[in-house]
Amino acid sequence: MWVITVFSNEESIRMYEFNTEKEAREFFENIQDYKILTEIVYYNDLCLTLVAI
Repeated sequence: MWVITVFSNEESIRMYEFNTEKEAREFFENIQDYKILTEIVYYNDLCLTLVAI
């Protein structure tokens, strides 16, 4: 999951959530205010499971 946090000049905070990095980065480029792009990784996410050989 990807989250964009936007701090606007009106002293408000907005957060947007995306499923893919591509869509998050496309939206991120169009925002004018101060912004932070964050990837959220859950430790119990099955696609991130390590396999020991």
